[in-house]
Amino acid sequence: MSFYPVMPPDVTLGCTEDAALGPLGQAGVVAVRVADLACPARQGLGRDGRTALTAAGAGRIRSGDLVVWLKPVAVAPAVVRRDGRVQAAGHPADHARLGVAEQRLDELCGIPGVIDQVARSVALEGRVKGAARRAMTPGLAIRFTLLMTLVPDAGYPEVLDILLGDLVLMPWQRPFQVPTAAVACTWREALGPAPLERLRDMELAGIDGEHREHDYRAVTAGDLETGSIDGSLIRVPDSPASRQAFGSAGTADDSSPFPQLRELRISAASTRATFGVITGPSGAGGARDKGEAEQVLLDKALKEYRHLFTSWRLWVMDRNFPGVSRIKAMLEAGTHVLIRVRDGITLRRAGDFLPDGSYLAEISGGGITLTVRVIEYTVTMAGRDAPELFCLITDLHDHETYPAQTLARAYHWRWVGSETCLKEAKSAISGAGPSTGPMLRSHSPGLVAQEHAAWVTAVELARATARAAAAVAAPARRGRRAGQPVHPREISFTAARRAIIASVRSGAATTSLPAQMITARREHTLAGLARRRVQVDRHRHRDRKTKARPGFPAGGPRLVTRTAPAEISVCQPLTA
Repeated sequence: MSFYPVMPPDVTLGCTEDAALGPLGQAGVVAVRVADLACPARQGLGRDGRTALTAAGAGRIRSGDLVVWLKPVAVAPAVVRRDGRVQAAGHPADHARLGVAEQRLDELCGIPGVIDQVARSVALEGRVKGAARRAMTPGLAIRFTLLMTLVPDAGYPEVLDILLGDLVLMPWQRPFQVPTAAVACTWREALGPAPLERLRDMELAGIDGEHREHDYRAVTAGDLETGSIDGSLIRVPDSPASRQAFGSAGTADDSSPFPQLRELRISAASTRATFGVITGPSGAGGARDKGEAEQVLLDKALKEYRHLFTSWRLWVMDRNFPGVSRIKAMLEAGTHVLIRVRDGITLRRAGDFLPDGSYLAEISGGGITLTVRVIEYTVTMAGRDAPELFCLITDLHDHETYPAQTLARAYHWRWVGSETCLKEAKSAISGAGPSTGPMLRSHSPGLVAQEHAAWVTAVELARATARAAAAVAAPARRGRRAGQPVHPREISFTAARRAIIASVRSGAATTSLPAQMITARREHTLAGLARRRVQVDRHRHRDRKTKARPGFPAGGPRLVTRTAPAEISVCQPLTA
């Protein structure tokens, strides 16, 4: 007689299988007495030992009994061999998922199982042909490529170990071994860049939609949301094809040790989330300087991402982007700009000074003349004046709705929205390539495009996970932010990236497991991440700007860091 009653099927579920998975979803762990375990094979473990042990009965568990505590790995149909061995039908790739990151990807794209949907439309090329089941599948190859951009210090086999986890321990109907690095490379080439670029575009559209639905602003410029636009160089391994495709910046003869891919990133200043990315060559051989190369990418962004340039967004840009025709194109799209002007650009004042110290002026170029509002100010930090004058131009002429002080403070968020955004993203690929520092690991232009799309997608999934964690985070009980809602920028990006890796290792999104169990594991991951906060608005300043962590040896020169709020002084006209 059984000591444990069998739960009757839930008639609302409509099937015995779903009813049986109900308690599993609630508990999450299975306990079986060691004495109840038995080998189903009639002749020991059989020829290759590929069988699962079974529970011989449901004996009562008493205190002191030796118990095996089992974490469910997958739910799959059983295949019973003639000699009694119990094996799993299917393929590990049918169960491997990217944990909480893949759940966020499905939410952003609005499509459950979006990776599998994209994988079904993949046309494989190269040495992988036909529809035969192999060690890898298109879906597994896509997930592998995404995950490798978050674990730069791991080789291909280790990335696959993380992705497949305990699935490789299951006795599958067909013997399975973790694919080698050569197999992973072959599948990346067969996959091509198109599937990852499609996923990237769907995710970025979802991020834009999420920011339209939620007010994530940590800084306000009147009623406008502040966005940031800036460019960056990404190094790639040296090869003749990559050098020809991307070139290298900074040397007239293209003698830089590594080729470089140039990207332009359009991001939210408050959350550092990316709305759009445009890529191109670095501008080698002196064909165009940094400013000109990035301006070409901005012109391309105005065509491909026109929907981002809305009337309720203010785009902050540095000195590389001003160009009258380009500013006019942005304004014609219906958006607003706040751009720092470099030395040597003529601004002809077109009226008296406004009460806030700003003034209207005309800027001309390319046969076009625009009337802009000019804001000139200086910054004092810890009692020391910054050795430069900041000059901003904007199309926001209303000085009452958008005071000069407000816009001057908004320009500071270019560093948060672009420089910090890019520094965080590059931390995910630091040490990935054949050189120290941030670098992709692909050696051909096609794989560079694939890896770059995967990198953007994976990094934004980390930020999306941080936003989800902030939504469930409890406000601080004490301190200067006591009782205030937790903002996404307070959640550590590094902690979010590591939380994703940990959730993949634990199989936190294996699709065949009960929905309750998947939800519980997700909530556990987000709750843990919600406690990993960073201190923001510390008012830390250095004597010079740094975009990367300095690698000075011990005892060498150090950058002096001061802690004090920056004081902005808008230049006022002299009065008689």
